[in-house]
Amino acid sequence: MGLSESQLKASIDALAKVEPAFAAAVKRAGYPEPRLRDRGYETLLRTIVGQQVSVAAAQSIWNKLAAGLGDLTNPDTVANATDEELRAAGLSRQKAGYARSLADEVTSGRLDLAHLPEDDEEAIAALTRIKGIGRWSAEIYLLFAEGRPDIWPAGDLAVQIEIGRILGHAERPSEKQVRAWSLPWSPHRGAAAILAWHHYKTDMDVI
Repeated sequence: MGLSESQLKASIDALAKVEPAFAAAVKRAGYPEPRLRDRGYETLLRTIVGQQVSVAAAQSIWNKLAAGLGDLTNPDTVANATDEELRAAGLSRQKAGYARSLADEVTSGRLDLAHLPEDDEEAIAALTRIKGIGRWSAEIYLLFAEGRPDIWPAGDLAVQIEIGRILGHAERPSEKQVRAWSLPWSPHRGAAAILAWHHYKTDMDVI
């Protein structure tokens, strides 16, 4: 699971001591709620299903997959499904291929989601071998499902916008800038990202 409420608060408090702008952001928006996901295959399959569609559409496809195929916590379910069955549930041809790639990586033993490398970059590399799982999806999984405290999704547009806003910059900084600024925030950069998303969603008109 991801960072607990107490872990998240402790990390944000540590960030506030390093960067006063984070303390000010917490005063404006409050502490964020933890973002928790289950570790393992099902969460990554949901990630693939949810790509480029609304939350409601993703849930509808998931429900159709479950109704048509059965237990979606078992990768054999997707591995043994026909293309027609996957398409009938609403998966595009591309997403069906991604789902098969994930199932194959897990069933073959090439990907052991219970024992990903401890090094964050190595873990990201292991996850991005799955077709359809890019760096952002891998980072989100490691942050929300494994609670890795120093995951820093600097390529996320909302993180870029809000980190720039929190630090007082009028224009959105580049990914390179956001990565450079974050170095002093290690090992709490995951909490910085969660705070940025929370701040981004807060109604700034009432802050």
